[in-house]
Amino acid sequence: MSRHVQPSRRRLRLEVGLAVASLVLGLVALVWPEWIEAVFRVDPDAGSGSLEWAVAAVLLLLAAGAAVAARSDLRALRAASASDAGRH
Repeated sequence: MSRHVQPSRRRLRLEVGLAVASLVLGLVALVWPEWIEAVFRVDPDAGSGSLEWAVAAVLLLLAAGAAVAARSDLRALRAASASDAGRH
């Protein structure tokens, strides 16, 4: 059951925003690995830093996925715009 989803500028903006926010937070997690302890005042990994590395990895993967989705939507929007222009 495949359903074609129409690309929209709103979804493109959401994907770009998610990519940028995830990238920034992922980089912050890499540069400042103790942020979880500082913000939440807990030490879930007993100071090993493994949780922070996992959070950074997830955020950076999320950023990459959102960027790929945004690029795909941008291409689809451009193709739709070009085909609309060709009809007129």
